[in-house]
Amino acid sequence: VQLQASGGGLVQPGGSLRLSCAASFSINDMAWYRQAPGKQRELVAAFTSGGNTNYADSVKGRFAISRDNAKNTVYLQMSSLKPEDTALYYCNATYYGFAYWGQGTQVTVSS
Repeated sequence: VQLQASGGGLVQPGGSLRLSCAASFSINDMAWYRQAPGKQRELVAAFTSGGNTNYADSVKGRFAISRDNAKNTVYLQMSSLKPEDTALYYCNATYYGFAYWGQGTQVTVSS
């Protein structure tokens, strides 16, 4: 399983970004995590079994996870960004019980 994440960058508070994660093939269980300096990696958003979605409380109403199955790609649309959203964002896939990670894409929210 190969995961290629992209779309990070520098954005002002209140701005938006869309992250993309392209997988080498279609995988149902995909998610986005993030890790800020000095903090543990945390779940941001995920597709759960049955196609439902799950979000961290801190991003509910601001972030949205979506997917394009034809492109084997999962997206994270981030809106109303805050400085505390600054982190390295990782794409994650779970396949036959094994976890796979993309290389991470940096999101920095700063004025």
